[in-house]
Amino acid sequence: MAGSDPTTQAPDTVKILIAGGFGVGKTTMVGSVSEIAPLRTEEPLTIAGLEVDDLKGIEEKRSTTVALDFGRITISADLVLYLFGTPGQQRFWFMWNDLAVGALGAVVLIDVRRPESSFAAIDFFERRGIPFVVAVNGFDGSHPYPTEEIRESLTLPPHVPVLLCDARERESCRDVLIALIDRLIDDADEMGRHPSPAH
Repeated sequence: MAGSDPTTQAPDTVKILIAGGFGVGKTTMVGSVSEIAPLRTEEPLTIAGLEVDDLKGIEEKRSTTVALDFGRITISADLVLYLFGTPGQQRFWFMWNDLAVGALGAVVLIDVRRPESSFAAIDFFERRGIPFVVAVNGFDGSHPYPTEEIRESLTLPPHVPVLLCDARERESCRDVLIALIDRLIDDADEMGRHPSPAH
């Protein structure tokens, strides 16, 4: 294009999934860290849904993601992350396969009050060989368990980072995403190659 700077290149874009169980804070995390107004597909919880949705520990929850959340964050001048929050309810898990296409990595959010709610997400990424980090969302700013105790309870291998975070805080969420990028770079270095940007 006339007048454009030939040395200017578009930043690499990387697709990242934010996954975990129902009510662990995925929508909150995407909204907290996104530099654009996030796209949300939330619907109110209904009386009929109470028969299939386990609200134990999250009784105050009033809405749920039925498709995805979408946000974007610029990590550096040459790296932009596209964030896709997955639906947490089991009846919407069929969408995870489509959302995972082209994803280079994932954040699995854990609620220590209900850690079992995120077992399926960990298993999903392990089976597909998609690198991930585990982020423990501290509700009310509370982190009652050390990361190594959480790692042991989830039977995570040493190479999977476990971080404490607050899904309501932008800087905390950004630190989690940077830890994921660091893991992707380390994995690529070990394999003698660099990851290709997602499109």
